Amino acid sequence: MSEKEILPFGDPILRKKAKPVTEITPRIHKLLDDMADTLYAEEGRAGLAAPQIGILRRVIVMDCGDGLIELINPVLLEQAGEQTGPEACLSYPGYTGIVKRAKYVKIRTLTREGKTIVMEAEDYLARCIQHEMDHLDGILYIDHIQNGELFVNRTERRADLMAALKLTQNV
Repeated sequence: MSEKEILPFGDPILRKKAKPVTEITPRIHKLLDDMADTLYAEEGRAGLAAPQIGILRRVIVMDCGDGLIELINPVLLEQAGEQTGPEACLSYPGYTGIVKRAKYVKIRTLTREGKTIVMEAEDYLARCIQHEMDHLDGILYIDHIQNGELFVNRTERRADLMAALKLTQNV
């Protein structure tokens, strides 16, 4: 197990669609373990999708305050309601934007043992799931920014969203 480098915005891999995991193997277990090590390497990290470490597989790890959650090939089944709030991304550290998401989601996913489960989430956990699932499809939170406003975390000053978007376009 080891911490992996997180790809920065602008890396073309972040705009690619991840491929499904076809078999749960020791290699997938190692990927999950490495992703957890990367997630927990710094305080305050909530989620990480495999494309963020350069692996185009539909794998996510998250900890939104209640322990580690591992998702393999997650599929959105239902969503309802609406919430608007701040989001940030490990691939674009130091910046926050206001994003509208569903308040409730229901997903189907595989566990590391290969068991299919259905999971329901609301509020912050639902936001995290949607953010990380977007990464699996090459979608970044800045694609959802409300009012075109991106903020620098330390100073809360506005940043140039258009410049950020240009960095993340597929080349």
